[in-house]
Amino acid sequence: MEESTTNQESSNQAEIKPVLRSSPNRIRLAVSLFYFGQGIAFASWASRIPEIKHSLNLSDGELGSILLALPLGQLITMPVSGRLVTRYGSKKILTITAPLYVLALSNLGLATAPWHLAVFLLIFGIVGNMCNIAVNTQGSEAEKLFGRPIMTSFHGAWSIAGFTGALIGLLMINLHIVPYHHFWIIVGIIFINIFLNYKHLVPGKGAKAERKPKLFRMPEGALLQLGMIGFCSMATEGAMFDWSGVYFKDIVKAPSSLVILGYASFMVMMATGRFVGDKIIARLGRKKTIQISGLIISSGMFLSVFFPYILTATFGFMLVGVGVSSIVPTVYSVAGKNGKVAPGMAIAMVSSVSYLGFLMGPPLIGYISALSSLRYSYAVIGCFGLFVSFLVTKIRVIE
Repeated sequence: MEESTTNQESSNQAEIKPVLRSSPNRIRLAVSLFYFGQGIAFASWASRIPEIKHSLNLSDGELGSILLALPLGQLITMPVSGRLVTRYGSKKILTITAPLYVLALSNLGLATAPWHLAVFLLIFGIVGNMCNIAVNTQGSEAEKLFGRPIMTSFHGAWSIAGFTGALIGLLMINLHIVPYHHFWIIVGIIFINIFLNYKHLVPGKGAKAERKPKLFRMPEGALLQLGMIGFCSMATEGAMFDWSGVYFKDIVKAPSSLVILGYASFMVMMATGRFVGDKIIARLGRKKTIQISGLIISSGMFLSVFFPYILTATFGFMLVGVGVSSIVPTVYSVAGKNGKVAPGMAIAMVSSVSYLGFLMGPPLIGYISALSSLRYSYAVIGCFGLFVSFLVTKIRVIE
């Protein structure tokens, strides 16, 4: 298996290198900046959730239901996104969907009723999934040019963007700039980013479609197992992205100017973990790294639950950020090199399971909170880290 996978990677490199118009380092920078663009768009939305929740007079349960629309939109396109990326190439799909993604972000600032927000989030999720599959396929192909792990650094760029987006969101809140105008500032930034970097993406060619293709194949075996690990990690990420601001406001009782602190602390540590993750993986191995990561996730969640104060909750969220930092990049990297399924299709398969975590995590938080407390919701999510540590011991494809 390892020999066949290596041979395929060498073949892929041979196919890509003759048509490269940019150096590998310039390609890496371009791919990183596309990750950055997606991250800052999503973080901009996340940073304004508490304000939008308040302006629409939503309860925790109502917000949880509406947040379901975003990952639902992502799942709707799962059956076709992998096929489109495989058929037309990740560069073409990413160049089309990246600008559409940030335009979909701007719509979120127009919501004046709960159903408006739900519809706009659905569209945001649909376009976002297309971007996600395309950019991760780009990351997998770029990694092959270097012959060593660099996928976590790409996701690190996404996390840096998340932290940057949180800071921009904090600035916009303190300047009393409404979300719609805030989002259009982000549109301008990302359009410039796309214009400067799209020519330097990996120019991979599309593959011929099967004569009688299945609309979508559910992952099996190793890909399903990878998806289950991704599920737990992304459920945790979803809980942090969508509810950290609400948690700091309602449970930690942080002042308005510090409500963003929980999200920002999570994002900065996730970014830090991703930029050092490749070296840690090289030293400890993928399996041991993920085992430790799961335990760190649980420790951080439980710390913020049992001690809901600004200092302890901030430190707890930092631990969660470190814990989730390397899991999804590792899962996507292994999936993209599986040797049996085209990278775009394999990543789409794993994402279909992983994004169920994004689908279930935030609404689950809202429903449990409505029945009991937001603290109990976070305690449930904390158990996912323990499950990651257990599950990875059963998977042979991760070393």
